Amino acid sequence: QVQLVESGGGSVQAGGSLRLSCAASGSIFSINAIRSMGWYRQAPGKQRELVAVISSGGSINYANYADSVKGRFIISRDNAKNTVYLQMNSLKPEDTGVYYCNAVSSIVAGGYDYWGQGTQVTVSS
Repeated sequence: QVQLVESGGGSVQAGGSLRLSCAASGSIFSINAIRSMGWYRQAPGKQRELVAVISSGGSINYANYADSVKGRFIISRDNAKNTVYLQMNSLKPEDTGVYYCNAVSSIVAGGYDYWGQGTQVTVSS
């Protein structure tokens, strides 16, 4: 089992920045089995959508972004701290929503999907 705890949400004006953090905890086996971590968001009345994901391939991390955030958001991962970050710059009102941290374990470890409780991001115009 893996527990994910997000922090860093809040309210900001358009053009501002926020940094989200997500700390993973659990057994050493479960933590080592995580193959990708990412951020999703859900705006009121809309479906949850992928924002950014970072996957580990040996010593290299691969990041992918939704088209709507490319060039503005940066996802990073500190393996030593079992933490993933989302640096959000040039925020727009349409970035408003609840941001959820996600972790996926390897197929060998069961392919489990873990979710955090979510953190609210509100961008005002």
